[in-house]
Amino acid sequence: MLPGVDEVLVWEAPWEGFSPPDVEDADVAGLIRRVREGAYDTALILTSFHQSPLPAALLLRMAHVGRIGADSRDHPGRLLDVRHRRLPGRHEAEAALDTAAALGFVPEPRDDGRLRVLPPPDTVGLTGNGPYVVVHPGASAPARAWSPYRCAEAVAALADAGHRVVVTGGPAETGLTREVAGPVARDLGGRTDSRSLAGVLRSADVVVSGNTGPAHLAAAVGTPVVSLFSPVVPADRWAPYGVSTIVLGDQQAACAGSRARYCPQPGHPCLDDVTPTDVVLAVQKLLKEST
Repeated sequence: MLPGVDEVLVWEAPWEGFSPPDVEDADVAGLIRRVREGAYDTALILTSFHQSPLPAALLLRMAHVGRIGADSRDHPGRLLDVRHRRLPGRHEAEAALDTAAALGFVPEPRDDGRLRVLPPPDTVGLTGNGPYVVVHPGASAPARAWSPYRCAEAVAALADAGHRVVVTGGPAETGLTREVAGPVARDLGGRTDSRSLAGVLRSADVVVSGNTGPAHLAAAVGTPVVSLFSPVVPADRWAPYGVSTIVLGDQQAACAGSRARYCPQPGHPCLDDVTPTDVVLAVQKLLKEST
């Protein structure tokens, strides 16, 4: 779905993810062989502000990649040819663009730097005709998700306010989406892949989501986002980028900056203190801004 990408090599790194593989199981030698066979001239390593690019740089150097650049707080020795240092508080999308520019890859004059994907398909067969608001209740890290009962209340409140609501979720979230959609919303849980989800989000008036992939996919297709954002990571670095966004959630809560996967505070107050009325008002504000 990414414009300008010719090939994707997938590899599970032993230093990344919620359940990374053992070093032995990761087949490091196999990755080095695959990259070496590709005979790549340049590598741009993109990591978030709390991740080191140096393990990847070491493997790329061992694979004989000619020139390697990354954002790095740590001294890279001989692992990086270009060591970029991000500006304080920079949004992750901007920091990635800055790192690419430091390596010589600057956007074309007509490129405003916003997120993009290839044009998604028409999805009216899934959503039905007429305007709608998407509510996406799930997230891979539970600390970043609004509680299901709150999502269900918001769906009902949006319907009462006259909005048609579509609820989205992955194949493992069908129980969640069924609960949240209730009798008033269209439940698309488990019925979309990445491309069709992009189409559903593109045609929505507004997307209501936690800090999870579909919020950023909505930004990539240009749809405004009501972001129920848990402060376990900072919103100024991770909120949806390049579209009108209203961030809801206590950004000064006790969990702020903890990177917790599960909420460390009883009652999940940073998000569950947000009310359905807050969401309805935020949706209406974004709708008014877009007209």
